[in-house]
Amino acid sequence: MPEASGNSSPNRMTDILFSSERLKMRALELGFNLVGITQAETSPTLDAYLRWIDAGMHGEMAYMARPDRQARRHDLSVIMPGVRSLVIVGLDYRSHVPPDLLADSARGRIASYAWGLDYHDVITPRLDTLAAWMSRESHHRVYVDTGAILERSHAQTAGMGFIGKNTMLIHPQRGSFFFLGEILTTFAFDTYDESTLAPTMCGTCTRCLRACPTNAFPRPHVLDARRCISYLTIEHKGWIDRVLRPLIGNWVYGCDVCQDVCPFNRFTAPTHETAFHPRDADRVAPPLLDLLALDEAGFAARFAGSPIARIKRERLVRNACIAAGNWGLDDAIPALSALLTDASPLVRGHAAWALGQIGGMRSYARLSEQLSHETDDQVRAELQSVLR
Repeated sequence: MPEASGNSSPNRMTDILFSSERLKMRALELGFNLVGITQAETSPTLDAYLRWIDAGMHGEMAYMARPDRQARRHDLSVIMPGVRSLVIVGLDYRSHVPPDLLADSARGRIASYAWGLDYHDVITPRLDTLAAWMSRESHHRVYVDTGAILERSHAQTAGMGFIGKNTMLIHPQRGSFFFLGEILTTFAFDTYDESTLAPTMCGTCTRCLRACPTNAFPRPHVLDARRCISYLTIEHKGWIDRVLRPLIGNWVYGCDVCQDVCPFNRFTAPTHETAFHPRDADRVAPPLLDLLALDEAGFAARFAGSPIARIKRERLVRNACIAAGNWGLDDAIPALSALLTDASPLVRGHAAWALGQIGGMRSYARLSEQLSHETDDQVRAELQSVLR
């Protein structure tokens, strides 16, 4: 067991005051880039979060509003009785790729955090290792974007950055392209981190707000998920609003716009974590025609081990249909026409919209043919809207 100081007791492991310095050294040895330790107290931004929920800005993410989840965010001891400390780690994930690749409208753009392996699979085992190093007799719980914890707020309290106008946690020297993970533990530490930063360091800059393609920020520090491209392409399971579809561009999984334009991300260094490096250009921005042609088996094989696997084939192909419609070239007509008979009404309807965006005699002939025997009401509505 690592050295400890303070009021140790051979019979009460939780009375040990662990050395925060030694824990941070061990975390860095495990490959983490940032470490903060804070007391397990209520997030100072909880009230703002609850107002956000009350305004319905969480969209269809009903789990965020569940009473049991709210209780956990209010009091971390509901998650783990006796919790005293929160250890928060950060791990960089950004890789640099040619800008022309990302700008190619014939490709479906993927958010940079998903270019490599699933971050849950990379970070969780290391957090388990770090928790076990503290003591095999400790009580702890590990989270990587899975628990009812306002992790950015707690990380800010621990001095790991400030909250930008785009709601991201931003480190003044590292930017915002890093994952967060947490250990809840019954141990106390000899020292706790405190933020020396201002609540925000954005000043008068509004680049992120102005750059958002869908105007998802009603005001600084507030994100309306219902208009956010990341939410629409990942969390939203149903039909994407027709008004928003042209604004999505060629994004098929997530979005990096509000981070890409942030001046603090000029300091972002490429990650040393090879698990997050893309193995090829198609992992960064796969050709849309390839995505449109995916069946279930092809999707599973192509995205095994990737965060993209969790949205499943239907949603990804839906997103690819929108991107193909925004691409607007006849090259996509055969693949989109084939999708008009897909087993999923969601895919059929978005393929119909995309063909309408491309236009031309071939598209309209295929759409008219499909309308004559389409039985799903929502798909028929899409077809009629295009053919009107």
